[in-house]
Amino acid sequence: MKTPDLTGLATVSSEFIEDWLTALRGHCRDAQMASFLDRSGMTAHAGNPAQRVTLDQIFRLYQIAAVETEDEMMGLWSRPIRARALQHLLTTVREASSLPSALYRFSTFWNLLLDDHQFALREFGDDVVLSLVPQGDPEVQRFGHMLILKLAHGLLSWLAGYEVPVRAVQFAFECPEFAEDYSTIFPVQVSFGARHSSISFERSKLGPPQARSTHELITFLNRAPRDWIFTSCWEHTQSLRIREFLYQANWVDCHLVDAAKALRITPRTLIRRLDADGTSFQAIKDGLRRDIAIRDLQDGRKTTEEISQDVGFSSAANFHRAFRRWTGVTPSSYRRANS
Repeated sequence: MKTPDLTGLATVSSEFIEDWLTALRGHCRDAQMASFLDRSGMTAHAGNPAQRVTLDQIFRLYQIAAVETEDEMMGLWSRPIRARALQHLLTTVREASSLPSALYRFSTFWNLLLDDHQFALREFGDDVVLSLVPQGDPEVQRFGHMLILKLAHGLLSWLAGYEVPVRAVQFAFECPEFAEDYSTIFPVQVSFGARHSSISFERSKLGPPQARSTHELITFLNRAPRDWIFTSCWEHTQSLRIREFLYQANWVDCHLVDAAKALRITPRTLIRRLDADGTSFQAIKDGLRRDIAIRDLQDGRKTTEEISQDVGFSSAANFHRAFRRWTGVTPSSYRRANS
């Protein structure tokens, strides 16, 4: 069965992208920044912790800002990453004879461009670890660290033709309040407070790369960063597999036992695995409710009462209370801010 594309539903907190917006503001004029936010549908999100940001909005902002700032990393690093750098990176890694070799090419490419960090590629037993090592004492750019490590994973997955399993992701900053947002991006539970930001893979699970044509390379570039942030063939964490199951099923009436049956595991095992992901079945279901409600409020074609019924609330009052708990504002306020 083909995996549905959930990127139109997936959301992260506005705090998750605030480092990026701060870097952008220092990289362009106020009017230009306002234009970026308006054209990507994110004007209401800037500086508003109550807002949720869809991955589609992140993709649109990247595609606008990367071109118009003439920096493909949009101020996230001390040196601008000039146009066509990503194209050259893909051209370099697609010639690799193995996925570990592709990681080596990835690291050497970025080490020619970055001043404040350098990549180190090391092996520990069966683990292949790509670490981002600071040069001197640069300020940690949380969004930048996330984006470049996810780019490494996205490129490996593109070369392999499937979402490459990740053994671990660690970040060199303390656990933020929006830590749960990282589970939307990485197919493994993320840890914080590490010496260096890093991503690791098991060599034995790194299969051979596929031959990638120029047409496929151009398609990847045109869709950037969609296909490296949210890979199209993903087998994500347990929580995202549950989200996928709910989205395909009559999810409002689904219970944990239904999800466990679909995954061919016992309810007790599912509870244990979700606990390891730092979540619960109800939290995943509520997150899907929230993201469907946000999508429909932004779309503007349904009334609040219709949305309330669609996402399974017995009354509009219950929906209002839940939505305020999720976002800090009422559905009507959220709609007005995003209209």
